[in-house]
Amino acid sequence: MRNTLIIIASIILSICTIVIVKYLSNAETNKKEEIIFQEDFGTSSVMMIESLPIPLSLTFAGENVPIEYIDVREKLDRELAVNCFLHSNTYLLIKRANRYLPQISKILSENDLPDDLKYIPVIESGLANVVSPSKAVGFWQFLEGTAKEYGLEVSKEVDERYNWKKSTQAACDYFKWLNKRYNSWTLSAAAYNCGRTALNRFIDIQKVDNYYSLLLSEETERYLFRALALKLILSEPERYGYLIEYHEMYPYIDTYEVEIDKTIPDLASWAKKKGLTYRELKYFNPWLRTNTLTVKKNKKYTIELPHANYRKAH
Repeated sequence: MRNTLIIIASIILSICTIVIVKYLSNAETNKKEEIIFQEDFGTSSVMMIESLPIPLSLTFAGENVPIEYIDVREKLDRELAVNCFLHSNTYLLIKRANRYLPQISKILSENDLPDDLKYIPVIESGLANVVSPSKAVGFWQFLEGTAKEYGLEVSKEVDERYNWKKSTQAACDYFKWLNKRYNSWTLSAAAYNCGRTALNRFIDIQKVDNYYSLLLSEETERYLFRALALKLILSEPERYGYLIEYHEMYPYIDTYEVEIDKTIPDLASWAKKKGLTYRELKYFNPWLRTNTLTVKKNKKYTIELPHANYRKAH
């Protein structure tokens, strides 16, 4: 019995010794690998984050931003941080902006509107045809009622909120109206976000008509600062850590227009006759919401089609 206990104890001691030796060996190996990794790649256990540059002066649509105010500076700093460190989203947005912002700038210029308004669809939709939980649609996030009020068709077959060129023109008309009411592009931008009724209530209650002095909802308080942050980042992406070569940007794809004055019962077949797939037709004309296009008397539509070989990399 005694011999048996001695044997068992010896076995247990041997197993424990093996486990301890193996643990220490692995720990030493891991330590060596960590040291080698740090020597090879120059990494450390501390991630270095530099402060983001905030300009000494800044404007939105020609109106001064009081950047010398502590609260204004901190709000801008917050939005810069949010967008600079949201790497994948901002990276793709910079590329996408190259495709659309020059064209949006052109439409704004044709309407004698400030170029900075082009940053509104950037913060509204990320320059994508998204649908919000409140059913706002497209680059400019128009609700159905406002869209119709400013000349966009919204029906079962056609929803021009998805037409970024037409919706940009509608947004121009809307901003012209807002600026007549507020005589401030900054307040006009706030009204675009929260609505005219809400902004009027804020102004009436607080007896203040300056965006930077008003107490607004959190979303509207952040709204203009988001636009300012994206203005800074998209204007100088390298300064904010995004080194993207021009040839890696998404290019604008030129198209030609086809006027439609007769009903198209089958858009897929129509596209095939034009040498396109149904998918391509919808890519360039997302405002076509079904497979048919009914054209009423005295009504015309314009469909955009790409030139040959448009898919080849630039």
